[in-house]
Amino acid sequence: MKFGFFGVNSGVLADPETMARVAQTAEDAGWESIWTGEHVVVADPQRPPSPVAPGTHFVDQIASLSFLAAHTSTIRLGTGIVILPQRNPVVLAKELASLDVLSGGRLEAGFGVGYVPAEFEAIGVPFTERGARTDDHLDAMAALWRGDPKFDGRFTSWSGVEASPRPIQPGGPPIHVGGGSPATFRRAVHKAHGWYGFLTTLDFTAKAVANIQNLQREFDRPEGLGEVAVSVSPSEPVDRDLVSRYEELGVDRMILVRDFRDVGRGPDSERADSVLNFIAETPGRLKFS
Repeated sequence: MKFGFFGVNSGVLADPETMARVAQTAEDAGWESIWTGEHVVVADPQRPPSPVAPGTHFVDQIASLSFLAAHTSTIRLGTGIVILPQRNPVVLAKELASLDVLSGGRLEAGFGVGYVPAEFEAIGVPFTERGARTDDHLDAMAALWRGDPKFDGRFTSWSGVEASPRPIQPGGPPIHVGGGSPATFRRAVHKAHGWYGFLTTLDFTAKAVANIQNLQREFDRPEGLGEVAVSVSPSEPVDRDLVSRYEELGVDRMILVRDFRDVGRGPDSERADSVLNFIAETPGRLKFS
């Protein structure tokens, strides 16, 4: 089991000094990875299904991980997740390739479709197209990272161009898709290295893993993707027994949060100290240091 920490760019941690301290503390303590999250904009006033209140801080993920790459040397750096249909895939592929280069090949690239209509309205992307755009954008980024001189997708096309530098990791960084829908599980099998479940439970994770395994038996998985890696951020309090139970389900990585309320705030030095203590103490408590 690998262990990551989620939320390094948001809420109570979202100031530069604290972000650097969190990343360095996690690296020194033996965590495998740190993960960012995003809402480019948030609904104001908050209304369902928006999960966060106005005033919640989300420092841009690419900027955050580039900054943290310079303050660390070994810990892996994950986007958990980029809301892909809200982005231009050609520009994003360039940004992520650059981040992979600057970090020495440490990027884990997580993507999702999004679920808050107000955010799509503000960005100017039709909410109903988000699934189709996600599939198109994943294919487009993979093609650009391979150096394909031509791509003809539903939403993205080019001919006679290329982008350098390419990612250090062959073929690009590992791709993880987040969400809990049947379309997400199909996407994980057809286009990604892994699936990321956020705010999961043991029961839901068991069903998700079964769905993914069934799809792998039903469809030919592209060569080079390997087995679908399963990462989760559990909603349950995490102790060693829960870790073992997730391991039994075939989970490869647990991406932990000290307190989900930490994500939905602004910078707070007192709560940040509690997060730093959590990061320093958890490897010993869960026996992964």
